Amino acid sequence: MSFLIDSSIMFTSQVLFFGFGWLFFMRKLFKDYEVRQYVVQVIFSVTFAFSCTMFELIIFEILGVLNSSSRYFHWKLNLCVILLILVFMVPFYIGYFVVSNIRLLHRQKLLFACVVWLTFMYFFWKLGDPFPILSPKHGILSIEQLISRVGVIGVTLMALLSGFGAVNCPYTYMSYFLRNVTDADILALERRLLQTMDMIVSKKKRIAVAHRTMFQRGEVHSRPTGFWGMIKSVTTSVPGSENLSLIQQEVDALEELSRQLFLETADLHATKERIEYSKTFQGKYFNFLGYFFSIYCVWKIFMATINIVFDRVGKTDPVTRGIEITVNYLGIQFDVKFWSQHISFILVGIIIVTSIRGLLITLTKFFYAISSSKSSNVIVLLLAQIMGMYFVSSVLLIRMSMPPEYRTIITEVLGELQFNFYHRWFDVIFLVSALSSILFLYLAHKQAPEKHMAL
Repeated sequence: MSFLIDSSIMFTSQVLFFGFGWLFFMRKLFKDYEVRQYVVQVIFSVTFAFSCTMFELIIFEILGVLNSSSRYFHWKLNLCVILLILVFMVPFYIGYFVVSNIRLLHRQKLLFACVVWLTFMYFFWKLGDPFPILSPKHGILSIEQLISRVGVIGVTLMALLSGFGAVNCPYTYMSYFLRNVTDADILALERRLLQTMDMIVSKKKRIAVAHRTMFQRGEVHSRPTGFWGMIKSVTTSVPGSENLSLIQQEVDALEELSRQLFLETADLHATKERIEYSKTFQGKYFNFLGYFFSIYCVWKIFMATINIVFDRVGKTDPVTRGIEITVNYLGIQFDVKFWSQHISFILVGIIIVTSIRGLLITLTKFFYAISSSKSSNVIVLLLAQIMGMYFVSSVLLIRMSMPPEYRTIITEVLGELQFNFYHRWFDVIFLVSALSSILFLYLAHKQAPEKHMAL
């Protein structure tokens, strides 16, 4: 009886998550597209639902909601379904829709879709060769074999996004990194842009007048033909007429300059708005957050470096360890186990909410940037693949943020994975991503004032 009640609770939550994924698909991703493939919509919503259910089960582990046997069953069920989607369904349909957009392969699209899926499976399986994630104790299609490979891709993606985000957040929020832009700078650049546009219009008028003059003289009908005639028409000009090829080259150069000036003008306006926004109360709040994230970024890079150099992985979750250090330092009586449970619940909840929100925002921006009417279905399926792998990998890493007594079922379900490897791999990729982002943003920030002065 208790199992049926627990299953009804899980089913209800999955329906709610599925509905949210469906609305997100309709209202955000595909709001500008009339042609929709319902199979894509269902796959995206199911992936989102089962990904969120895994996070829900993590919360249930900490709070002790549902019977332990029910939680174990639903952990197994969720992992089996999400792996079935990520390894079999999504890659097959990606290949199917890619082949459908190619006319030459349209008649045999099912066959070629199978070829694409088999190619994916080959590279997906070979992914395990260079990493210490293989276990000879388990079968080829066991949960451990599949989730170990999904974890490598997902952890790599998480580390790349985390490294860039840890550096980009303080750079975006802090007013320290804003260029000093004045109204005079904007007016000077706008005046330069208007002068360039006037020159383009003037030269195009000269080309139009020259064409009209040539037409009136009958020179248009008596142009030489053939290759040498084309060369002659470009290199020579009729006496008293304009050198049209030279003027056209000048027009092309001026149009390229006008595009650069327009982009620079838009960038100066955006920077001016950010300067004005930074003076408001909300802007000062985000500026404070920027300093906080700067400290966090430095600390995270330092800890990642220490973990890589000394090849270490924490055995105790950071909440319990932090409380123990504080209690021992202050010398007070404190129920570490009780408060670590509640603080871990809050911390894990914040991680889950921010992860889901951040990933959905990123996916939406990415979709708008590269999607089109033909490629939209393929891109949504790719986003579903990334989302599922991201959330599965989050479970692998969040496990370390939980007290040991709440990791038992998760560890049993995930099997004999090399958890320490994933944490070390995350540190390595995070460090590379963060340092690369610092270098990239430094060069971009240094180049921007020089470009502004050059213009």
